[in-house]
Amino acid sequence: MKAIIPAAGLGTRFLPATKCTPKELLPVLDKPVIQYVVEEALEPDAVDGVVIVNSHEKPQIEAYFSVDHAFESLLRKRGKAAEAARVHKASTLPVSFVYQNEARGLGHAVLMAADEIHHETFFVLLGDYFVPDHQMCVRMDQISHEHGDASVIAVAPVPADQVSRYGIIAGTCVGSLPGFDATGEQEGAVWKVTGLVEKPRPEYAPSHLFIVGRYLLSPRVMELLATQGPGAGNEIQLTDALERLLAEEEMYALVVDPAEGCDTGTPAAWAATNARMALDDSAQADAFREALGERNAALLG
Repeated sequence: MKAIIPAAGLGTRFLPATKCTPKELLPVLDKPVIQYVVEEALEPDAVDGVVIVNSHEKPQIEAYFSVDHAFESLLRKRGKAAEAARVHKASTLPVSFVYQNEARGLGHAVLMAADEIHHETFFVLLGDYFVPDHQMCVRMDQISHEHGDASVIAVAPVPADQVSRYGIIAGTCVGSLPGFDATGEQEGAVWKVTGLVEKPRPEYAPSHLFIVGRYLLSPRVMELLATQGPGAGNEIQLTDALERLLAEEEMYALVVDPAEGCDTGTPAAWAATNARMALDDSAQADAFREALGERNAALLG
C-alpha cells in the first residue's frame, strides 16, 4: 500500500520565505515538516512507500530525500557523525516522486499518483498537518479492516458557528475504537458516512465533524478522479469524487481529537507548532524556556 502526500503548492501564505524554500521544508525544530508527514505515513504496517506529488518548481524537496555523500562525508570528517546520521536518515525513507504541472486542485494532485497505486487502497495525507504519535493512520487502517477494507476519513468536531468554514460529514455513529467507549462526536467514535457537505450554513449542517486531512481510500477513487469534472474554484476536488464513491461503496469516519495533530498551514500555526514541539521535547523544553526569557515563558504556562 502507498501513501500520497500532495506537495505541489506554492506556499503563498509564507511568502517571501517560500520564494526559495518550499513550505514543506520549513523546519519544526530540527526536521522539515514533510519529513514528519512521511514518517507518520509509514507507520501503518501495510504502507511500504510514500509518493510525494511535487512541482518541478520545487526540486529542493527531492534533493532533501536524496543521498548527499559529499555533505555527509564532510560532517563525519569534522567529527559530527551523529549529525551525518540524522542527515542520512531522510534518504533511507521509501519516497518516490510524481509531478503536478499545473494547479488543478487536490483531486488532480492525487490523480497524478494513480500509476503508483497499482489498484490498491491508499492513504492521502495533507502536508501542512502532522500527528506526532503517528497513531491516526494506524487507527484508520484498523477501522478499514473491520469494515471490509472500506474507505475511512479522519474527522474532528468543530464549534457550530464554524461549520461553514469546512467540509462536514453526514452520517451515523456506528461504534467506537476498542478502549474508547465513545459515542456521537466524541474522540474514538466511528461513523458510517452518508454524505459530504462543503461549507454548510450552521442551521443546515448534518453534523459538526470536519475532515482533518487524513484519508484511507478505495482504489475506486482513482477511477472516479479520472472522470471527475471541475468543481469549486474550477478545480478537480477530491471531495466531489468521494461523494460519487458513496453511491457505490461504504465509507466510514474516525472522530479524532483536533489537538492530536500539529498544524503548519499558516505562519502563526507553524510558529505555535514549533513552540508546542519544543515544550513537549524533554531534551529541549528547558533550553526553549530559557531562550524565551522568563516573561515570555510564563505566557506559555
